[in-house]
Amino acid sequence: MTPATDNRTLQGKTAIVTGGASGIGCAIAELFTVRGARVHVVDIRSESGPYTHACDCADESAVERVFSEIVSAAGRIDILVNSVGVAHVGTLESTTPADFDHVMRMNVRSFYNTMRAVMGPMKAAGGGVILNLASIAATAALADRFAYSTSKGAVMAMTLSVAKDYLRHNIRCNCISPARIHTPFVDGFVAKNYPGREEEIYRVLAQSQPIGRMGRPEEVAALALFLCSDDAAFITGTDYPIDGGFFNLR
Repeated sequence: MTPATDNRTLQGKTAIVTGGASGIGCAIAELFTVRGARVHVVDIRSESGPYTHACDCADESAVERVFSEIVSAAGRIDILVNSVGVAHVGTLESTTPADFDHVMRMNVRSFYNTMRAVMGPMKAAGGGVILNLASIAATAALADRFAYSTSKGAVMAMTLSVAKDYLRHNIRCNCISPARIHTPFVDGFVAKNYPGREEEIYRVLAQSQPIGRMGRPEEVAALALFLCSDDAAFITGTDYPIDGGFFNLR
């Protein structure tokens, strides 16, 4: 029996992690680096450095430029992890057209741009892995999350479509659907939308998972590592919930 890969799981791989400057994306970028990958962080807030790239992933021309630079320097792209995203609170009626367009631009258009940008290099290299960050909101009815849920449903649909269309090119595409993960993004979201009620809201967020707490970014990163490694070579077109029992144990 072939043994599982060692702690250099991604040795020699070139990975791009969008939204990798903070939160889940940052945890993924750090773990992939530890496991041997050369990780290029692409983020609108990215700091200067040899493998960090400032880029608005919803801007097609910016994505084409940055990704071309990465391919020129690295020679190939083996892994793309899409972790860019914004949240929004609102029902259908309270979500303005501007709100809706902003969420779709960041949560859907950015994924379209980046997947489209890596497809040529991955095909030329003989294959690759794409992993998209979706959400339990894609398949669960969450109150006051109309635009956000819509965008994450689109991410899941895009994942399945890409997985189907690029099987013959040896390109795998999966997505992860986290429940509540405690990140700086969540802290800012709670402070903005529930001022003065932060402790109450944190309790609600923790209790929404049967396990009794929010997840940690490094827990999502561990799942991402598996799905982007050769250990998951038989997995494509699949959504992986990481939800503390949200779906099955409520």
